[in-house]
Amino acid sequence: MFVRKKGDGAEEMEEYLDQISGMPIRFSYAKLKIATGNFQKKIGQGGFGSVFEGSLQDGQKIAVKCLESSGQGKKEFLAEVKTIGSIHHQNLVTLIGFCVEKLHRLLVYEFMSNGSLDKWIFCIQPQQPPLDWPSRKTIILNIAKGLAYLHEGCRKKIVHLDIKPQNILLDANLHAKISDFGLSKLIDRDRSRVATTMRGTPGYIAPELISSVMTEKADVYSFGVVLMEVVCGRKNVDRSQPVELLHLLPVLMKKAMDDGLIDMIDRRGESMQSHSSEVVKVMRLAIWCLQRDYKKRPSMSMVVKVLEGTMEVEAELDYNMHTPTILAAVTRETELETTATEILPSFLSGPR
Repeated sequence: MFVRKKGDGAEEMEEYLDQISGMPIRFSYAKLKIATGNFQKKIGQGGFGSVFEGSLQDGQKIAVKCLESSGQGKKEFLAEVKTIGSIHHQNLVTLIGFCVEKLHRLLVYEFMSNGSLDKWIFCIQPQQPPLDWPSRKTIILNIAKGLAYLHEGCRKKIVHLDIKPQNILLDANLHAKISDFGLSKLIDRDRSRVATTMRGTPGYIAPELISSVMTEKADVYSFGVVLMEVVCGRKNVDRSQPVELLHLLPVLMKKAMDDGLIDMIDRRGESMQSHSSEVVKVMRLAIWCLQRDYKKRPSMSMVVKVLEGTMEVEAELDYNMHTPTILAAVTRETELETTATEILPSFLSGPR
């Protein structure tokens, strides 16, 4: 019987990469070292590696993620290459290429000049006006289209499993693209659900993942949380708020029951208030996405239709979206800061 030596990890990686069709460009480590000026300008730090800004010879700006060569870094590398290495969509960050050389594992992405969404909805600077409603709606629609493609437009369903504002990047025109596929899972189309260990970021994790049930509807739930953060202009767990307002979703549940959703609209800037009736309709879409029973959530293609005005939100919605057990788990995880992916500045873009 042939037994592969432990030192053959690189050979196994090569064999695996050879089997993937439609692979992006393969770069040498030396070329990426030159492109990044010897990895001089660090623009981000993730749980499993660092990210550096660079430029290719043709002037194209890039973001180079340097991953650890073993453990979770290797898993993240393979997950990224498996998922977005051979697919292309205007609302997914493009993986331009990669490098596997000795112990080096690097991923090369397009550079997104306007950073991550969290900086635009949570960290408003005095000189930076808040996003108006048309911009926010475009961003929401972009995210929805990207997820619809992952779930329904690829040969295998791709479930992202870590949708949050930090993983939504904005280009020069404030169009949104989904990034960071390090936790993603591929599901065969003949399987409606799979068992998995819980993964993601507290506050965005769908309730059923606590019971290790995973479908693409987990992304729909996370999208619903992000949608509410975008229209409210606050984090789903905001420790600057009074205790009764700490968690966004219980506030949403109460306001929905009291017909007071308009009270939750971001009050910064006139645009949100002047479009209040449309914003409230989008809030109802968020509630549909946040249904506790994942079977009652819409598909992302249905979400796109609602946002484009060709479909209405389900009339009968369950406003009991959260349970004390789930809230307690979210609070405990955020207090311990045991997020599956750290909440950090975007590593595909530099500081604005």
